[in-house]
Amino acid sequence: MSLITGTLLQRLLAGVFLLTLPAVVWAHSPFAGDRQEQLAAILSALALLVLWLLWWRGARRQPPGRGRWWLFQSAMVLCVVATLGPLDHWAETNAAVHMTQHMLFMVVVAPLWVLSKPLPQMVAGGGYWLLAVASPLLKLARYPMWMAYLHGAIIWFWHIPFFYLLALENPWWHLLEHALFLVTAGLFWWAVLHGPVRNRPVGLVALLLTLMHTGFLGAILTFAGVSLYGADRALASQQLAGLIMWVPGAVPYISAAIWLAFRWSRPTDTRPGEDGAGQGADRVLSGVDHITGQHQETGS
Repeated sequence: MSLITGTLLQRLLAGVFLLTLPAVVWAHSPFAGDRQEQLAAILSALALLVLWLLWWRGARRQPPGRGRWWLFQSAMVLCVVATLGPLDHWAETNAAVHMTQHMLFMVVVAPLWVLSKPLPQMVAGGGYWLLAVASPLLKLARYPMWMAYLHGAIIWFWHIPFFYLLALENPWWHLLEHALFLVTAGLFWWAVLHGPVRNRPVGLVALLLTLMHTGFLGAILTFAGVSLYGADRALASQQLAGLIMWVPGAVPYISAAIWLAFRWSRPTDTRPGEDGAGQGADRVLSGVDHITGQHQETGS
């Protein structure tokens, strides 16, 4: 993507975003809540803004390609809408909206981020401190089943009634919940989508395991005869939330499983060095090291 085209698209996205802020974000958003909700929203907005600006700056030095460009922009826009838009406000009283927000984080935003591979651009943009966090996490992502266990534990933990209500009532616990959903989902999707050839069978099992236990949780919420999160919360909304997790929430897992099975059935679809030291995490970190070396040489 040319620099001129990228600049025009950047301005267009920024213009659309700013035009929708007054009507959508400010009216029903965390910014309209009490002081603690406002502080948590400001922290979330600043974190997303820093990541976005680092990526934009790095994309000028290390162009990501058209496909990855759109994947990253889509993920960021959806994350902003889900975190700072009206969904967050409506989720406080509506379990179906709350589930929609969670599923956006886990099966839409997280895989889009993973597919866009934004780390080289962020580091090239000056986010060298990200390496201290990203390097050990990407090494953990070499193990698809462990990432599936970790992500599954986080999903079930935050749907235990006590912790579910705690996150709704306290904006800081709510922020932590969202962060854990995004981080563990990102690690899970990285492990299954960017793993080496020899990990594809394990990645497929990890996807199917996640599909089954999230479907089971969705079925519990759907067929429960009483509201699991307090008598003051509508049972119909909880049942709809279960269906959202169970049916549309399963589509990304099924799609990824089909894609991974197809790749697994083609053993010749390999690249030199893809196994062992050539795992996805190592390739990205090697690319980041190359960018860092270039930055140090030029002194920019």
